[in-house]
Amino acid sequence: MRVIRLGERLVARIEDSPPVNRHKPSVDVLFDSITLLPKTPTIAALLTGMGADGAQGLVKLKQWGARTIAQDENSCVVFGMPKEAIRLDGVEKICALGEIAAQLVLWSHPKRSKSAVLTTS
Repeated sequence: MRVIRLGERLVARIEDSPPVNRHKPSVDVLFDSITLLPKTPTIAALLTGMGADGAQGLVKLKQWGARTIAQDENSCVVFGMPKEAIRLDGVEKICALGEIAAQLVLWSHPKRSKSAVLTTS
C-alpha cells in the first residue's frame, strides 16, 4: 500500500508488489511513499508489532518533517516495531495505546489547549 497524489487528493493505493523485508503489506513501503510527495503536514504512528517493519520508514518520515509517535512497551502486545523505531531515533513521542488518539488530536489541532483534548486511562 502506498500513498499517492491523485489530483488534489492523497489516496491509498493497494498494489501487488513483492514483499519488502518479508512483509506484504509493508509499513516501510507505506511510510516511504509519503516522503516522495510534496511536503504535507504529516503525523505517523507505529503501533505494536513483531520485527522492525516501519522503523526505517518512520525515521525517514521524521527526517522529512513529520510528527512521529510510537506505542510504549507496557501497552504493546509485541514491542518489536516500536522498539526498533525508538532505537533508531525515529520517534518524537512515545505513548501508551490509550493516549495515542489524544496526542494525534493535539498535534492535528495545535491551537487547542491540552485541557481541551480528551485522554483515556
